[in-house]
Amino acid sequence: MAWLEYLLPLIFLFPMAAMGGIVLALRSLHDARVESPFDAPLREPGQALRRRLDKAFSSLFLNGALGPIVSLAPLVYGMGRMLFVHRQDWLEWALYGLLSTLLVLAFSLLLIRDYQRIRRLKLGLACELAVGQELSRLVHPEAHPYYVFHDVPTDSFTIDHVVVTPHGIFVVETRARTRAIGSNGKELKSVAVERERLRFPHWNERRPLLKTRQAAAWLSQWLERRCGVPVPVRGVLVLPGWEIDTSDAAGDILVVSGERLSKQLLDLKPGELSTPIHDKIIFLLMERARLMELKHLSQPSV
Repeated sequence: MAWLEYLLPLIFLFPMAAMGGIVLALRSLHDARVESPFDAPLREPGQALRRRLDKAFSSLFLNGALGPIVSLAPLVYGMGRMLFVHRQDWLEWALYGLLSTLLVLAFSLLLIRDYQRIRRLKLGLACELAVGQELSRLVHPEAHPYYVFHDVPTDSFTIDHVVVTPHGIFVVETRARTRAIGSNGKELKSVAVERERLRFPHWNERRPLLKTRQAAAWLSQWLERRCGVPVPVRGVLVLPGWEIDTSDAAGDILVVSGERLSKQLLDLKPGELSTPIHDKIIFLLMERARLMELKHLSQPSV
């Protein structure tokens, strides 16, 4: 029967399918997430980026391991077909080769995408850790009522850092950008801040300022609903490694390079918080982080 000529070669694909199953089973080895043994969730600097980096490494592993298996499958099937047919159809073999070539190109593009994503996430994580280390200098529970929260979840996005002080709340967003190279081979590291955009040496960006304003507005409205009184919230955008020109900047957002960030925040006083409101804000942020973490853990991993 003619249909057997197409069905029997599938036998040669079973070992490759078994190898693919083993690769999928080993994917869990790239899950580097750790959970706190206590009720409080682990919220360290760059926690959200660590999860995204973990997923990126998992994707790189899958594409790198499954790519050769899937790409060779048409050729293996074609060689199996040669054992069961009496007349060779070179057009059919050319189609098998073309399909394998297209699969190789597709997986190569996926690997390039994963590589670029990992590079961006590593740079972002390095900047997050540097800013978190600078903010940790604010925390002196015995002398000053300063508290720093990392990766605070909102309804649709994550705030990098939230600093609670007696003089107001600071929403700190971090953006990592690779410095440009000038025509003379030297680094260009100056960025001009305008009201609605950042002017880098070779490009402009609006989203970092928009995201910082969005985060500050969300936190201000959320705290006002929970506390029943207006809460002073100031947005801070950190661009580690850049020289900041704020001559044309708006006054609602502070854009800094991150050096001496803790001292800059100590000098800012957007408002005053009473002790009960100050303590309630800390409780609300800790409770939200705990509830969102429990919600995340209850969702099945993909």
